[in-house]
Amino acid sequence: MAQSDLQEKKASPSGQESSSALFPSYSRYPISLVKGQGSWVWDDQGNRYLDFMSGLAVVNLGHAPEKVKAKVKAQLDELWHVSNLFHIPQQETAARLLTQVSCADVVFFCNSGAEANEAAIKLARRYHQKVKGEQRYEIITFAQSFHGRTLATLTATGQQKVKEGFLPLPEGFVTVPLHDIPALKAAIGPNTAAVMLEMVQAEGGVHPVDPGFVQELAALCKEQGLLLIIDEVQTGMGRTGKWFAHQHYGIEPDIFTAAKGIASGIAAGAMLAKEYLREAFSPGSHASTFGGNPIAATAIIATVETMIEEQIPEHAEEMGRYLISRLQAAFKDEPFVKDIRGKGLLIGIECAGPVSDVVAEGQKQRLLFVNAGPNVVRLLPNLKVTRDEIDQAVNILAKVIAAYTAKEGK
Repeated sequence: MAQSDLQEKKASPSGQESSSALFPSYSRYPISLVKGQGSWVWDDQGNRYLDFMSGLAVVNLGHAPEKVKAKVKAQLDELWHVSNLFHIPQQETAARLLTQVSCADVVFFCNSGAEANEAAIKLARRYHQKVKGEQRYEIITFAQSFHGRTLATLTATGQQKVKEGFLPLPEGFVTVPLHDIPALKAAIGPNTAAVMLEMVQAEGGVHPVDPGFVQELAALCKEQGLLLIIDEVQTGMGRTGKWFAHQHYGIEPDIFTAAKGIASGIAAGAMLAKEYLREAFSPGSHASTFGGNPIAATAIIATVETMIEEQIPEHAEEMGRYLISRLQAAFKDEPFVKDIRGKGLLIGIECAGPVSDVVAEGQKQRLLFVNAGPNVVRLLPNLKVTRDEIDQAVNILAKVIAAYTAKEGK
């Protein structure tokens, strides 16, 4: 086929022309980003933006962190991929680093948060069925949670909108209201294997879980012989001011997951667990072709080493307090802002109405942020963000919201 033919627009089945060969599964902003450094990104028109999205909590060390870049470049000259049928030394190093900063003993590497949560679900079921000889398979989750887009993880998700058009959904999942202990107890039955929880419901509106509820839940799981799974895909890797958000609550889950910030933007995920769960994933029970390959594992190593050396979680906790204090001062007399909440550098600003126009206006003012549900602005700066960058972001956001409320008469 001639090059000119390839470049021609193709007609869609409806007769309308389409200029993209991609499925339209994303509602994309009208911006093409081409370069990033630290807290800043540039588009293909040369415009510079202050990035308070961080690729949705992915580039936790900022864009193109030097140590990660150098280590990945060096690995590119050595070996890109090898099957998990062979020993991969970088995987072992990455796993040991992750167990050093957490309560976990064993790690399974994969490619994304959804895969990590899928692995956690499979591990919980297999532990009960193959190790304990019990036919337990049900996972209890909570309303407004978000656990992924695979069939199992979207079924686990406590939001109906992600499930539309994907029926029939797999069985084995029960959703109850968050913070409702009686409903949780009523949902536990002879087939219950585990309870799955986010410590901050990020996609669901940035709602931190109540500490008292967490303590009751952890005690109930022990009493009933259930595994406690914590989804740390967005909250892990220092995002909330601790290595993992459950560390704020003084509990040790049986299983927890990580992805997003684990490899500074290289696709990677991990499912971490206690030692006694090791035997449940015997050879052949679960696998991932690309999971933990030398490139991804090297990026994890460099990311974790940088976080340890530069005390990134501690910095995130400090900057999170500063960001919330600046937001509270900026919006104390703004009736459109109803609440400011979060942990570390995962911040939600609940507003009195939809924020999609606020997000769009922020982009025009060269500040990038995202929503969490229709009425919540979500701020996700990188974990090395400075006070000066926070001041710039808050000043822009205050102007954007003031202009929006004046325009709408709110």
